[in-house]
Amino acid sequence: MKKLALVFVVKLISIAALAQLKTYDTIPYALDYHQQRLAIFKKEPTTKGKIIFLGDSHIEFGDWKKHLKDSSIVNRGIAGDNTFGVLARLQDVTDRQPSKVFICLGINDVSKNIPKEVIVKNIVAMAKRIKRASPKTQIFVHSILPTNDAVKKEYPDAYSKNDRARQVNGQLKIDALKNGFIYVDLYSKFQDTNGKLNPAYAYEDGLHLNANGYKLWMEILKGKGYL
Repeated sequence: MKKLALVFVVKLISIAALAQLKTYDTIPYALDYHQQRLAIFKKEPTTKGKIIFLGDSHIEFGDWKKHLKDSSIVNRGIAGDNTFGVLARLQDVTDRQPSKVFICLGINDVSKNIPKEVIVKNIVAMAKRIKRASPKTQIFVHSILPTNDAVKKEYPDAYSKNDRARQVNGQLKIDALKNGFIYVDLYSKFQDTNGKLNPAYAYEDGLHLNANGYKLWMEILKGKGYL
């Protein structure tokens, strides 16, 4: 009886220790909006073989059909989403057997202080799942973009964390080849001389891209021959 009690106490201590270790929030921002976007996606026909842009607000706010003059492009961006949210909705992507998937996310994970190892692990898991379910799909993973805390502070959780973003980017670049995806460096192209998001490419919130930002993004992808 004493042994059973001891085992029970040890298990409780272990559970408590694990709970203390996980000090970050995995739920995407704006959860109600997240659900609304999922409902819209569910109503769309499952057309296979198209190009999909997948990620957070940087993806959602991009008018990819107009930028690329291709009305068949699928936008799977949700403002406020993070790597956990995208993993949970990945089947919507794999069911479409896309020709190419362009992934851009991570800033919302950084904002919630999710460890860089977890962010990288989740993005690598996305690439592996897509490749396993749709072997012919080309997968492109973008770096996390910088932010600029010298301008309007509308999203305080995201600012002053460019060092962490660079750490995630560095590991993604290392992990790309062995995990079946192509790493796309946006960070170095969008930073100013101080390593922050260049105001020329962003709105006053220091986070979201303006028309010039999306134009540069397209130039980078086309210049590399990815589109």
